[in-house]
Amino acid sequence: MNYKVFILCSVLGGVPFFGISQNSIREAIDKYNSNTVEYISVEELAALIEGNKEVKLLDAREAPEYEISHLQDAIFVGYGNFEMTSIQDKIQPQDTLVVYCSIGVRSEQIGEKLKKEGYVNVYNLYGGMFEWFNKGYKIYDRRNDSTQKIHAYDRFWGKFLEHGQKVY
Repeated sequence: MNYKVFILCSVLGGVPFFGISQNSIREAIDKYNSNTVEYISVEELAALIEGNKEVKLLDAREAPEYEISHLQDAIFVGYGNFEMTSIQDKIQPQDTLVVYCSIGVRSEQIGEKLKKEGYVNVYNLYGGMFEWFNKGYKIYDRRNDSTQKIHAYDRFWGKFLEHGQKVY
């Protein structure tokens, strides 16, 4: 018999993933994250924001993703071209920083960089923007208008979105 084996491989933020499918955000996070940045849940973040606590939201996705949808008042920090110098005037070492991306993988890596630079109150939004949106919280477009369009990164990761208009 002649067998051919194909391994489908891609790269997400420098983290290889193979054609083995995760069935939930939890499974994906367990597979790709190292838990080096403390998590904050969607509900905990919503309570902080509702209580008018000073929290700075840092969006660790790429510019086209941010333009389509982001959390209200989030500061774009990017991922592939992340530079501390581009945000140092917007954040202080004592600030409470919540970093997020689509589900929480890229944001963990940006959170690690922030911690290495001396920021101590750094949290990774568990489940990222997808979990935020899935639980019914609002997202905003580039004009800061509420939107139902959400950047889904790609079809593989987009399967974790339960509603809204997926944009790729």
